[in-house]
Amino acid sequence: MTSENQFLLPNGVDIADLPKISLHDHLDGALRPQTILELANAVGIDVPETDPAKLGDWFLSQCDAGNLVDYLKTFDLTTAVMQTEEGLTRVAREFVKDLVADGVIYGEVRWAPEQHLTRGLTLDQAVEAVQAGIEQGIDDAERSGDSIQVGQLITAMRHADRGLEIAELAVRHRTNGVVGFDIAGAEAGFPASRHRVAFDYLAQEHFPVTVHAGEADGLDSIKSALFDGRALRLGHGVRIAEDITVERSDDEGTYVSLGETAQWVKDREIPLELSPSSNLQTGAIAAWGSDLVDHPFDVLYQLGFKTTVNVDNRTMSGTTLTRELGLLADAFSYDIDDLEVFQQNAARGAFLPLEDREELAEIISAGFEDAERYRD
Repeated sequence: MTSENQFLLPNGVDIADLPKISLHDHLDGALRPQTILELANAVGIDVPETDPAKLGDWFLSQCDAGNLVDYLKTFDLTTAVMQTEEGLTRVAREFVKDLVADGVIYGEVRWAPEQHLTRGLTLDQAVEAVQAGIEQGIDDAERSGDSIQVGQLITAMRHADRGLEIAELAVRHRTNGVVGFDIAGAEAGFPASRHRVAFDYLAQEHFPVTVHAGEADGLDSIKSALFDGRALRLGHGVRIAEDITVERSDDEGTYVSLGETAQWVKDREIPLELSPSSNLQTGAIAAWGSDLVDHPFDVLYQLGFKTTVNVDNRTMSGTTLTRELGLLADAFSYDIDDLEVFQQNAARGAFLPLEDREELAEIISAGFEDAERYRD
């Protein structure tokens, strides 16, 4: 890697130029610092820093808390400036533009409408405001010669009791940009089973579900996501590695066995929405260490789990998908073929019809081939 903003693979390919898919990307975790300042000023909200660069640094320092609960406190500021139609639309439009700049060709943006009602918006108005911004961002991309698809993942807060209401909201907007459902927030003590009625409804409606699990809680949370939530993907899911046992390690290699839950996730090719930098900040990988090389990402990848790479919260981690891929390439000596696997895994896991997922896979293959051919 050559600089803070340019991530080159050993063959000279710039990761920024590769087509990418983003599955785990929070809208309220992806605001530009300058936008936060302008929106806060418009509605009279105090901010900890008035300089964009210093505000960005403030988010980074606050989020290096080592636990999810403190990490989530920074969202008090971002959600506060996203309570109007204008604020939601602007943030969504800039979100799409930032995806395009990151080389993303398909993205899913997750957010919780129930957290954006303090200034009079209804749930439906909030969803429509975000969709308007997404469509404006897509139009911006087309005018500049780029192409991107973006779908909304409507999220319910797992500690609240609005799961069914939010699930019905998501289904109501399935023809207006919403592609799936999620639950998020403080994980420990709030299993997916609390929202079983919502998940039953979604299953009856044939509506895709991903669930935050295996980040701030362990295997029981993952099991609940899979069996109560019928999750097609695991939001983070990093702690599935707790169900992997090292049997022995010698000169010939390391031998492991998988527990029943890990085996289920692997055999059914359930994508793991791993977010390396965020997982370090929240302490999700504390059982294995505190540096990126300690992240079980590579173990999961080598064992054949469907690993995907994500940013989680761009603002809180000061990151991009390009950067996350670059950090992993450095830590585990990945090459362009490895990075393509992660994108193909994401394409297969996207909440799109089969034909659209196959088309995404073809675009990924062609883009990676072109990148290598250009360098050759």
